Amino acid sequence: MTAASGDHVQSLARGLAVILAFDVDHPRLTVSEVAGRTELSRPAARRFLLTLHDLGYVGTDGATFWLTPRVLDLGYSYLSSLSLPEVAGPHLEALAARVHESASVSILDGDDVVYVARVPVSRIMTVSITIGTRFPAYATSMGRILLAALSDSGLDAHLDRVTPEPLTANTKTAHEDLRESIRDAGEQGFCIVDGELEAGLRSLAAPIHGRDGSVIAAVNISTQSVRYSLEAIRDDLVPELLRTATAITADIARTTH
Repeated sequence: MTAASGDHVQSLARGLAVILAFDVDHPRLTVSEVAGRTELSRPAARRFLLTLHDLGYVGTDGATFWLTPRVLDLGYSYLSSLSLPEVAGPHLEALAARVHESASVSILDGDDVVYVARVPVSRIMTVSITIGTRFPAYATSMGRILLAALSDSGLDAHLDRVTPEPLTANTKTAHEDLRESIRDAGEQGFCIVDGELEAGLRSLAAPIHGRDGSVIAAVNISTQSVRYSLEAIRDDLVPELLRTATAITADIARTTH
């Protein structure tokens, strides 16, 4: 919606233009440079800069001006209004573009993982995955990451409830094998599952933390065994996955949810 001419606050628009005049190539600007980049008169640019300085958004040494960290509050206000899928979405898109593989985020719901965000790159599974798709947590990389965050009693209760089925020839079904795999996932901070949910599918996952440090979700990459060996997954994909998990966690920390 575009504001009608009578509702347009020109001074606000100009103030935002002054903020946007600063970027990575122009971190410090003089009054004249701000005026030139915003098409404001020099006196007007000076007034806006001094007002922003009074409000704490701009610093100055008397000759040049620069943005202060308080400007980040404007972005944090946006982030605080977003849900987990909305926060994670751009990071998943960037991850999928970098590694050319599908990327997803899921949460633990009962004994299943539920997909809440996904960026598919190619159809690598015989089953379709959409938002809301559920899989048994014990057979997935994201599930094991999320189960690793449970208390000992919580994990015991989960293993007592489920009867793991051999979804493929590789699926771990023995409780002790699952417990060891889940424990390893928690200790190393990521999990790789090789062909346990579907033959030929390899996936890796890492935890996403909430503001209090607890694990609230997991992010993963799915690929085909013919595309990546287990060694290549560790060398090439795990660092990208951890980078993304850290970035999503950082954005979650800026929200008020």
